Amino acid sequence: MKYKILEIDPLLKPFENDINIRMNNLKVKKKMLLQKGQKLVDFANGHHFFGFHRGEDGWYYREWAPGADAMYLTGDFNHWNRHANPMTKKENGVWELFLPGRDALRNGQKVLAIVVHNGEELDRIPLYANYVVQTPGTIEWNAEICVSDEPFKWTDDGFKPEKKLFIYECHIGMAQEEARIGTYKEFEDNILPRIKALGYNTIQIMAIMEHPYYASFGYQVTNFFAASSRFGKPDELRSLVNKAHEMGICVLLDVVHSHAAPNSREGLNMFDGTETQFFHAGERGNHAAWKTKVFNYSKPEVLHFLLSNLKFWQEEYHFDGFRFDGVTSMLYHDHGLGTSFTGYAQYFSMNTDTDSVTYLQLANELVRQVNPNAITIAEDTSAMPGLALPISAGGIGFDYRLAMGTPDMWIKILKERTDDQWDMWDLWLELTGRRPKEPVIGYVESHDQALVGDKTVMFRLCDKEMYWSMDRASQNVIIDRGMALHKMIRLLTLSLGGEGYLTFMGNEFGHPEWIDFPREGNGWSYQHCRRQWSLADNGFLRYSYLNDFDKAMISLAKRNRALTGTANQLWVGKDEKLLVYERNSLVYAFNFHPTASYNGFFVPTQVEGDYQVILSSDGQNFGGQGRISVTQTYTATRAEDGRIGFKVYLPSRCAMVLKPVKKRKK
Repeated sequence: MKYKILEIDPLLKPFENDINIRMNNLKVKKKMLLQKGQKLVDFANGHHFFGFHRGEDGWYYREWAPGADAMYLTGDFNHWNRHANPMTKKENGVWELFLPGRDALRNGQKVLAIVVHNGEELDRIPLYANYVVQTPGTIEWNAEICVSDEPFKWTDDGFKPEKKLFIYECHIGMAQEEARIGTYKEFEDNILPRIKALGYNTIQIMAIMEHPYYASFGYQVTNFFAASSRFGKPDELRSLVNKAHEMGICVLLDVVHSHAAPNSREGLNMFDGTETQFFHAGERGNHAAWKTKVFNYSKPEVLHFLLSNLKFWQEEYHFDGFRFDGVTSMLYHDHGLGTSFTGYAQYFSMNTDTDSVTYLQLANELVRQVNPNAITIAEDTSAMPGLALPISAGGIGFDYRLAMGTPDMWIKILKERTDDQWDMWDLWLELTGRRPKEPVIGYVESHDQALVGDKTVMFRLCDKEMYWSMDRASQNVIIDRGMALHKMIRLLTLSLGGEGYLTFMGNEFGHPEWIDFPREGNGWSYQHCRRQWSLADNGFLRYSYLNDFDKAMISLAKRNRALTGTANQLWVGKDEKLLVYERNSLVYAFNFHPTASYNGFFVPTQVEGDYQVILSSDGQNFGGQGRISVTQTYTATRAEDGRIGFKVYLPSRCAMVLKPVKKRKK
């Protein structure tokens, strides 16, 4: 069968057999997993069978632990008698316990599984536990019974995400100003209205799946079915999602299926006493760079666990989709660490983990069977062909891939080049260079760029001057430069760099410094693990100008469908530091020159007609000098040399967006 991916990208023609193998692997795996007439949505029901389930006559507890010789359940309910409640071994490594009486287990009780393997008793947190808590003052975690007598009352029936995503990446614990961990409730009450006011229509929430080490940023998951207890109870997370939907905000979960924490007592590792229950044996099961465990995506039971996990978060918490973390690590046996992806052969080699490719296809198919409007985004640095193409076309099925090269480009430019060395062609090529028909999410910086050892873009631009020169009354050339470039970099990236846009919370107003979670190396400090909203809110500092510009930029993009279609290059001035282009009828003109302003600069357009400035990065309401008129009308006419356009004054370090104000003549 010839798949459409070969028409979309003709360079894949020599690898047609590899695409056929990709698609045949999917067919074979589905045939293995599914009974006749079944869909993936019928298969991915592990959470409905395993774990704790209360019925009218009592409680059932079940686990898959094929390596166990015996199993027990202990906890508050039996006064921590380790052997009072033995489990019964069923078929295929399944263990079961029935506790008679509807109140045999009660809310708030701690429980723990005891696994016997080769004569050794192993303490284990149940795999499908939906709530896991840390004993105060210790490093010990236990599952806690958390069940509601009345189901949560959702009011979001019929919610659908908007087609173009403006994503606000966020972390619940960091989303407050005090030196502590924030809560789901605080985020719902204080941060959701802020996001709505800025105009973002999607939140991507990090660190929800339970992780004992807070400083892992949520990327070393132990309990895949447990919403982090640091931030509150499960129903409080449900309330947050429900409120977001009421406000028209889509909610994505940052899901980590690329690896798992190495923890055994509270994690998946060695749950049944064997290293191969979920992970590959030996060194293949260890991620050398991350010191974590690598899933064996070839095992049906592992696929059952992971696919059920996705369905669980959709069903139980109404997440609208997922941002898949660490996709590059999944796609290649070397996790992308030892490969330079300079040609197509690297994508279809012995290094490619084809079982992982199949899993990602299964995952994308499943989430849309659960919710046809679900959204999936891949974090991949390798540019795997077809990652964001439909499965039916020969792709892997994601809606978007993250434009991960863009923030790397900005950091490289800011670190290594002076202002007069910026190359407009480099900007254009990086921001427009993407695989055909594969949508991307553009961004200047996510949480990654500000982690300890690095800086936010604004702090990189201004550094220590931010500590005493961000007052509106102060005058400082470093701050002036930083303010101007911060706005221009964001506008350029949003308008040119993708079919969606993302920012990390606080970066929209130029949050200073870096992100550093409390850890032994910093004396367990929360100083850099919070968001200083007051910087943007107090009205005396320039941060509010950046916040207002971000709001105006998002509003413009949404009103004018600015992320639709491809950009047409109109002018690139290498020496002049000029970049002009048109996208979906809007004309963008950027002057990155540090000192040169251009009077009577000819802005080329594709058609004649009147234009008006609808956004200027130099507006005084955004902390600029107000050198661009937003009331003047510019008329594009045909010049003697045949070019169509109009002349403008384009000051240094500023950008303007112009829109046709009446029907244009061809």
